Amino acid sequence: MIFFYRIYQLFIMAPVLLVATVIASIATAVGCALGGGRWWGYYPARWWARIFCIFSLVRVRVKGAENIDPATSYVFVANHQGAYDIFSIYGYLPHKFRWMMKASLRKIPLVGYACEKAHQIYVDKSSPAALRRTMQRAEDVLRGGTSLVVFPEGARTWNGKMRPFKRGAFILANEFALPLVPVTIDGAFDIMPRTSKIPRPGTITLTIHPPIPSPATAEELAGAIRRCFDYVHSALPQRHQ
Repeated sequence: MIFFYRIYQLFIMAPVLLVATVIASIATAVGCALGGGRWWGYYPARWWARIFCIFSLVRVRVKGAENIDPATSYVFVANHQGAYDIFSIYGYLPHKFRWMMKASLRKIPLVGYACEKAHQIYVDKSSPAALRRTMQRAEDVLRGGTSLVVFPEGARTWNGKMRPFKRGAFILANEFALPLVPVTIDGAFDIMPRTSKIPRPGTITLTIHPPIPSPATAEELAGAIRRCFDYVHSALPQRHQ
């Protein structure tokens, strides 16, 4: 069975996903350049992410969609289990958003350029001035009424267990008085952990927790970080807690 699955990955899945990536990237870049950033900066990537999951034999379930309002802007904070976190959230989170992502991802051929044109936010920590520019770009996105998705752990887990949350996303929520929405990703670690280059079939569950009010003080900021961490952590299986 493993032999036939590898054949499928090599001769069907990989070519389809390569073509889908090229088409989605070109469509995003051209559409955004022509002034249709609100539509072209979101939907081609959403379809691309769903195609990635479908052809990887990955099923995505969403719980708690009733907790969010499509007309409200949020800062979504999620744990980071593996590479398929991106595909599951992009394809199935029922809300328009932009990403805060590592600056190194800009180097991915074509994809990095398309993300830039779509106004995804590359986090540049090379200097204090660069970090300030990153925060300014995030503020510009939020002023436009768009939500953000952030992995506050900063990087994928090595063992499936969560790492402490960093403060950046919570500071943005504080500055713009936006509610925080914790999102638990469960299953992506089993499909393609950080140590793997090849995905396995499986199921990913996205659990959208109730929004947490924007923190207004330093004390509330620390409390919001703890509450978001606890919400996300609570929906993970025991082996990842």
